[in-house]
Amino acid sequence: MQKRRIGTSEIEIVPLVLGGNVFGWTADEATSFRILDEFVDRGGTMIDTADVYSFWAPGNAGGESEAVIASWLKRDPGKRANVQIATKVGFEEGLAPEVVERACDESLQRLGVDSIDLYYQHKDDEAVPLADSLGAFDALKRAGKIRAVGLSQFSAERLDEALNVAKSAGLERPCVLQTWYNLLEREKLEGPLRDAALGHGLGIIPFYGLANGFLTGKYRTREDLGKSTRGDRVEQYLDGRGMRVLQTLDEVHAETGAPLAAIAIAWTNAQPGIAATLASATSLQQLHELTAAMNLTLSRDQIARLDEASAPAEAIA
Repeated sequence: MQKRRIGTSEIEIVPLVLGGNVFGWTADEATSFRILDEFVDRGGTMIDTADVYSFWAPGNAGGESEAVIASWLKRDPGKRANVQIATKVGFEEGLAPEVVERACDESLQRLGVDSIDLYYQHKDDEAVPLADSLGAFDALKRAGKIRAVGLSQFSAERLDEALNVAKSAGLERPCVLQTWYNLLEREKLEGPLRDAALGHGLGIIPFYGLANGFLTGKYRTREDLGKSTRGDRVEQYLDGRGMRVLQTLDEVHAETGAPLAAIAIAWTNAQPGIAATLASATSLQQLHELTAAMNLTLSRDQIARLDEASAPAEAIA
């Protein structure tokens, strides 16, 4: 399995990042442990979480996902040498330097690790000068608390500004952009945002790579929407290119035998600048479908057919 370097960093990962947003929420600790064990056993390397996961669940306050990962690492300390931990700060409290410093220390304590491999600005905070927020991350890097810096949910303009500020101020350079991208929402990345990321040599790690589960083939009619609490999120995909994409995924499945989820991720991983795709699982079956993508290479013809099926309407007209 070939690893990919994340941008200009020293970090190399396989092309699937395991999302930890479900740990301590829709996956209890025992289930989370099984998923984490299987992910690593199948060659997975990077686990992605955030300090706020999963504050939205009743009874949770945030930090539950990090705590589950810590318990898993504590149970088998040898696992730490084989995985990279990515976490985030700034979703709720913003990116003021004092917030970043405190939140990093709290994440380190919850995770039970000495250093965070990849630390993200969870979303842009225009109320804080980029020199200040990036300066706080630079201080963390110099203190050995983080290995690399990432940016999540930035516009093209702000991404460009952030990289220019880091360069001019001599601060630790962000190496990766995390952003929304999948076969059905290509316009969220393709265009100015991708141009900016590629222009600065950033790796790109998309989230929502399976369009809230739609690209697994689980939802094909409106009657299927009741299969999950996420059904209302995928209703929009039933019209237009959604069914075209599913049909083409079905065709590629017939040719390869690979699960639809793996094919969708493999398509994403074949796009310019992609270091890996981020996805989460709440069962071993789901994980097996995801990890199949780590060794799946689509043919040029298969990629071209998926390109055509998923092309935005304005590109078809």
